[in-house]
Order: sequence, then structure tokens, then C-alpha cells
Amino acid sequence: MEVTQGQQLDPRIKRVWRISDTIVLTLIFLAVLFVPAIIFLVDDAAEDVAGVLCLVVFLLYIVSLLVFWFVITPLRYIRWRYQLSQDFLDIVRGIIVHKHTVVPFIRVQNTDTRQGPLLRMMGLASVTISTAAGSMEIPGLPTAEAEKLRDQAAEFARIAKEDV
Repeated sequence: MEVTQGQQLDPRIKRVWRISDTIVLTLIFLAVLFVPAIIFLVDDAAEDVAGVLCLVVFLLYIVSLLVFWFVITPLRYIRWRYQLSQDFLDIVRGIIVHKHTVVPFIRVQNTDTRQGPLLRMMGLASVTISTAAGSMEIPGLPTAEAEKLRDQAAEFARIAKEDV
């Protein structure tokens, strides 16, 4: 079962992903730069090596940011699809590993919306559908649409449980 005409996420989610990826990459590269800085402070003879290492790490940081901003984020956005029907939620996502998940509403235990500071700033929310096996999240929906989807999924789950 392939979702070809599924719903796409709001385009503003790309901005949220870029900001969060930038924060994570910055923290990782700062941690990596911390090592050459300590070497430089401890050993004056390693000054040249530490400087070159810092420059290489900084260039890797810039290249990584550019790859995440202009390659990974657009691909992630293009590959994200979801479809809500009365019987199941169908989610297709993934850049390299294409993951297709079908959640039957008979298994749904909880539906929820979530908004972190970045999502709230962009007027977006995420919908989480929980089962005994785990949770599925649909990120980056406009807040009103996320609340509507959450309520609709909860209603479909209620109807599915009544039919049993």
C-alpha cells in the first residue's frame, strides 16, 4: 500500500528543521572544537596543529550546514506524506531509508498535539498518535489543522473500538 496522494506537511516546517539542525550541528561542532582548544591551552608546541584543526572543523561545520539546509531539509520535506482514512493512518517518510507505517485506528490508545517553542513561533503543531507499540508523529501542521486532525483521529479510534 503506497501513499501517492497523501497530505504534505506545511512548508514552514522546513524553517523549523533548519533552525533545529543548526542548533544541533553547532553544539556538536563546538564540542569537537573544544578538544583542540584544550590541546592548545595545555601544550604550546601544538599551537599550529590546533589552529589547523580548528579551521578544518569550522569548514566542515559550514559544509554540513549547507548540506542540511539545501539538500537534506528539502528532501525530508518532499518525502514526508500522511493519509488519514476512517480505518488507519498511513505515513510515508525517509530520505535514504524509505519508511512506510500504517497505524490501524483499532490500535490507537491516545492522540495528542504538541508545540515546542520553534513550532509555536511558526504557528505549527505536531500530532502524536500513540499505540501500545509506540507513537507516530506528524510534524509541522498549522495549529488549527493539527487540532482538527487530532480530534478526527480520536473519533476514528473511538468508532473502531465500538465496532469490535
